[in-house]
Amino acid sequence: MGKIISIVNQKGGVGKTTTAVNLGSYLAHFGKQVLLVDVDPQANATSGLGIDVNSLEEGIYEAIVGSKKIFNIIKKTKQKNYELAPANPSLAGAGVELVSLPEREWRLLNILKEVRDNYDYIIIDGPPSLGLLTVNNLVAADEIIIPIQSEYYSLEGLGQLLETIDLVKDNLKPDLKIKGAIVTMYDKRNRLSGLVMKELENHFPHYIFKAVIPRNVRLAESPSFGKSILNYDKRSKGAQAYYDLAKEVIKLDE
Repeated sequence: MGKIISIVNQKGGVGKTTTAVNLGSYLAHFGKQVLLVDVDPQANATSGLGIDVNSLEEGIYEAIVGSKKIFNIIKKTKQKNYELAPANPSLAGAGVELVSLPEREWRLLNILKEVRDNYDYIIIDGPPSLGLLTVNNLVAADEIIIPIQSEYYSLEGLGQLLETIDLVKDNLKPDLKIKGAIVTMYDKRNRLSGLVMKELENHFPHYIFKAVIPRNVRLAESPSFGKSILNYDKRSKGAQAYYDLAKEVIKLDE
């Protein structure tokens, strides 16, 4: 049965989608069967893997509201072992529509249960907000990875996110675990990045991944070519960092 990992942070621009896409890519590279589920209305993970969002007739939204089976919306990517449940523009209205549906917090979990035996890992990329879609992402997950940008303000929203996770644990998903935090956009020339790392170690009682994702031009460029960093420039520093992260994730699960 596949492990479901949700990449969560309600703050935008912290490398959440970059982490979801590239962690999934390297897990697949190491021979794991991987499904990436794009539950962000911006659909950046979908376009970042080379799929034209505007030409998609159906995606994860249709599966969540029940008008399509999840088997019917999953797409192959250009990489072996790596599949995608894409987002399309309809997802923007899902937060409102979910409110009136039965079992609204469990919709995503219920559809992922239908396919989880086909994968070693299901990675969820969710929206940068704390609405009903994010609650679905948390309830569906076995574990959470929190990407945290190495700048001072990134720590401010962390308390709010941890409170939301605790609420979900108390009321909906008691066995939800935080797998750890991953530091993103790290610049070793910037003294502040080092201070943020120290603060994280002080304030974050959970695991902090040893892999650190650097600020890297090649990493920033790769989505515009519809490729993960592995398939765009596997010799770049960004590629090495996600290689290390995937190795670490696999080792933690052994």
